[in-house]
Amino acid sequence: MSLVRRSSVFDPFSMDLWDPFDNMFRSIVPSAASDSDTAAFANARIDWKETPEAHVFKADLPGVKKEEVKVEVEDGNVLVISGQRTKEKEDKNDKWHRVERSSGQFMRRFRLPEDAKTDQVKAGLENGVLTVTVPKAEVKKPEVKSIQISG
Repeated sequence: MSLVRRSSVFDPFSMDLWDPFDNMFRSIVPSAASDSDTAAFANARIDWKETPEAHVFKADLPGVKKEEVKVEVEDGNVLVISGQRTKEKEDKNDKWHRVERSSGQFMRRFRLPEDAKTDQVKAGLENGVLTVTVPKAEVKKPEVKSIQISG
């Protein structure tokens, strides 16, 4: 099995756009930057595979409850997966030695191809993995009609 990592820069279906001013703005206005706690979770990693029957999206969302996740279709063909993992409540008597688990909000958008049946999207969250299935419409083969040549 090979691990395939693809950048969304050349993916025509992805709406993740690189913003050259994003990091510059964060360095100028630190308060506008997201916490380092939320940075790792803010861009939830999502796999997208296409089968003959459907487009399947899988997101690792450990510690997130299904009530904290939203799956929506915007503008007819944009799949939006968003949610939030809340930060653990701190007690004054607690002494933290290390905080590595991330928290915060996330949102990912994917422009779906024309063959997506957006009215039949299904989603499930099991063992920290969100699976979103978008069925594909059957592609009708063009009807070929033979024409008899006279003469």
